[in-house]
Amino acid sequence: MFTESDLRDLLGFVSPTPVLSIYLNTDPSEGNMEASKLRLRNMLKLVDLPEDEAIVERYFQHEYDWSGKGVVVFSSSAQQFFRAFSLAVPVRNWIYVGDRPSIKILADLFDVYAGYGVALVDKQGARFFHFHLGELREQEGILGEEIKHIKRGGASTVHGQRGGSAGQAGYEHEAIDRNMKDAAAFAAHFFEEKHIRRILIAGTDENVNLFRSQLPKSMQSLVMGTIPLAMTASHAEVLERALTIGKEVEKKKETILVDRLITLSAKGKEAVVGLEKTLEAVNESRVHTLVIVSEFRKAALRCPKCKTLVITQTSNCPVCDSAYEKVVDVIDLMVHQVMQKGGEVEVIQESEALSKAGSIGAILRY
Repeated sequence: MFTESDLRDLLGFVSPTPVLSIYLNTDPSEGNMEASKLRLRNMLKLVDLPEDEAIVERYFQHEYDWSGKGVVVFSSSAQQFFRAFSLAVPVRNWIYVGDRPSIKILADLFDVYAGYGVALVDKQGARFFHFHLGELREQEGILGEEIKHIKRGGASTVHGQRGGSAGQAGYEHEAIDRNMKDAAAFAAHFFEEKHIRRILIAGTDENVNLFRSQLPKSMQSLVMGTIPLAMTASHAEVLERALTIGKEVEKKKETILVDRLITLSAKGKEAVVGLEKTLEAVNESRVHTLVIVSEFRKAALRCPKCKTLVITQTSNCPVCDSAYEKVVDVIDLMVHQVMQKGGEVEVIQESEALSKAGSIGAILRY
């Protein structure tokens, strides 16, 4: 199980000796276990770290249970550092050697799959789900007052009399209202406790609207969509529908973000696009949100002493006069620096507009 605490742990690890990072897709739809092992062996041929390679191979041979759709492994034998995470979502195959774990792909997974909350509601009760990285983390439920429907043609049908249709209808509406308020209060506590980042409400249109109206405004702002589902739906069905809606919403959000980034940059208002200007903003710790096309990678240079990043070397580092060192993927280092400074990272799956603008940009703090 990979958590935000694990991500912070990885962000804080920097090694004077090489760190091997491996992302392996083990989704059964991409082939069986032997096919995955072959992909792993082919990736390991690209590096020359015999001790770490042996550690990784032992892990896959004796510890990994091959039940997930993806697995992430980090190893630095000289530092006795080893971390492995099985994931319920697929990852793209990737191997990297640097002085710290490569986390760009994990940042992307968190952006798309982390912190889903689903409320499945009807007039009497609700079921609440917490999904994280494609896996059910927790579910709870609440059952309210039984709803007694109006009986037509009863002993007393005079409006306003005890037992009449108006009295029965009034009781029914009051019971539904109480149940919805109780369910919304329970949901607010559940979602806040689980640090939910996005909420989906499932049920009939009527029940969804009743429940949503009772949610605190802070929770309403997290609602990203609704799903027509029966209360008897399995958690697997809830998850599948939630991720489908989530990906659609994420794609729309990405389009809006890229449009805003490019517009602000064109107006010269607290945003930049292109690698050189974005690097400058990262070096100055001015990045609020780093925006990257998923597949974008670029070799560059880094000052080993003050960690300044540059594309081309014209002289020694202007900050501390140290000689620059080559880095295979400066994008991963930029992700590290931004997240360590409390900034956000948005990994865009596809964007023609951002690709034309240099495949990278940033919305700035100032």
